[in-house]
Amino acid sequence: MRRAALLAVLAALPLLGGCDAMPWQAGDDRIESARDFPPADRPVAPTVSTKWSTEEARDRVNEAEDVMDSADVRPGMTVADIGAGDGYYTIRLAPRVGEAGRVLAQDILPEVIERLADRVARERLDNVSIKLGAVDDPRLPADSFDRVFMVHMYHEIGEPYAFLWRLRPALRAGGQVIVVDGDRPIADHGTPFRLLVCEFEAVGYKLLSYDDKQHAGGYLARFVPDGKRPSPEDIKVCKNP
Repeated sequence: MRRAALLAVLAALPLLGGCDAMPWQAGDDRIESARDFPPADRPVAPTVSTKWSTEEARDRVNEAEDVMDSADVRPGMTVADIGAGDGYYTIRLAPRVGEAGRVLAQDILPEVIERLADRVARERLDNVSIKLGAVDDPRLPADSFDRVFMVHMYHEIGEPYAFLWRLRPALRAGGQVIVVDGDRPIADHGTPFRLLVCEFEAVGYKLLSYDDKQHAGGYLARFVPDGKRPSPEDIKVCKNP
């Protein structure tokens, strides 16, 4: 994305009403390991499917190759595919990073992990490993990843502040988080772009670039760590637009 367009996007962000602090209490329905963090002031989309379109349809518009090009995924990189589902990106990232690279496919549903492990074994993807994550923690090893992909799943994260806060140490120097989602209400299985940026900024990231990716279902946003990671009690909650 051109610099002028990026500046225009950033200039529009205050329309969200700011990332204002909001009183909160740890409800009994929240996972205990997330209760040091504020809950998000927004709904969470239910997981209705592990894929948003067929792989054949996505390949016809060259989705994965275009997204990986925009994310600058190169041979030898170590990449995480968060919310990997049926593995559309996992199996395409594996040849992109090559034998010298690694792909970690993660999901929070054990049955999904089992299916994906079968697929990885069947397709003999020796540079792919599988991991079970949690709703508030991607459970990634520290200082390990050049890119972390979250494709059509961010709106399903129930504890975004805890999740993103715990994700940040997993990035290597120069590492990036890549989010692909639709710029629409969470109830419609998307994430409003301004809300996405606000939540990332609240836990110590900054927007690196934005690209329109309608053929991939919305937008592609790249984030990098920025400054010191805030203490959980200092995180300011973003208002749902």
